[in-house]
Amino acid sequence: MRTIDRALRRQKEALHLNRKYSRKRNPLIYQRIPVKAGGWDRSLPGQVQVDLVEHCGQSASGLYVNTVSSCDVASGWWEGEAILGSGKERTRDALDRARKRMPFRWIHAHPDNDSSFINWHLFSYCEAEGIEFSRSRPYKKNDNNFVEQKNSTHIRGVIGHLRYDTEKELALINSLYRGELGLYKNFFQPVMKLKEKIRDKGKVHRKYDTPKTPYQRLMESERISEDTKEKLTKLYQSLNPAELKRKIDEKIHRLFKVYEEKNGGGEASPSKKQTPRLGAKSYLFNGRTTPTSVT
Repeated sequence: MRTIDRALRRQKEALHLNRKYSRKRNPLIYQRIPVKAGGWDRSLPGQVQVDLVEHCGQSASGLYVNTVSSCDVASGWWEGEAILGSGKERTRDALDRARKRMPFRWIHAHPDNDSSFINWHLFSYCEAEGIEFSRSRPYKKNDNNFVEQKNSTHIRGVIGHLRYDTEKELALINSLYRGELGLYKNFFQPVMKLKEKIRDKGKVHRKYDTPKTPYQRLMESERISEDTKEKLTKLYQSLNPAELKRKIDEKIHRLFKVYEEKNGGGEASPSKKQTPRLGAKSYLFNGRTTPTSVT
């Protein structure tokens, strides 16, 4: 292989085929941001893992919707914010909006190595806001395991793997994240937390605590102020989980309808083969008030 690479070096340079072997364009920013691969304090709210979920369907060309996903390590509280494209400033602004919706102060932000996050825009933002900033190890998804789980249960399991690339789809997705979906997941969806992991003769035995919602975990935390707890309680008492679920299903089907009309499907029936890919059908089962994610 090395002989072939040497023989075709000029041709590869002309076609930019050796790009994967080139050094990073801006390695300095990666040196400034420390790597964190664990060691989280699971009782301290405000340590937030963030990630970017693409909604490009089968083609990554052009402009399409991306979800900026944020998950608190201690409580499992999740916020999502959809943007068109993955520009650095748009990503930073989306994180700022998600941060302001969370009922606690961010003290730590932890993304992967995506250039949408590892850049001077976000680095300067965290520095100005007094937020500690770290990153995962390259190609180690488990360093971001808390938010990766939410990407599956809160995003893919709800809106699926279709391509969304219009302002109308963007508005519907954000309406879900900022409204009924975020409220339903944070106030009524229990989550199990890992208490201990014991390795015995090659086998791993895991023990989990009692499933609780992110809201319940925050209410039990000594690091959340009484004023914040009072506001959360008032909001919780005003919510109806059955009504939230009905509105979520309604918006999911509206999103699918917009997708079908965009692709020339017209008044397509939600019972077509594409429906499972949307995620609405599986979400009808995952949306029950029993634990579906484990952290």
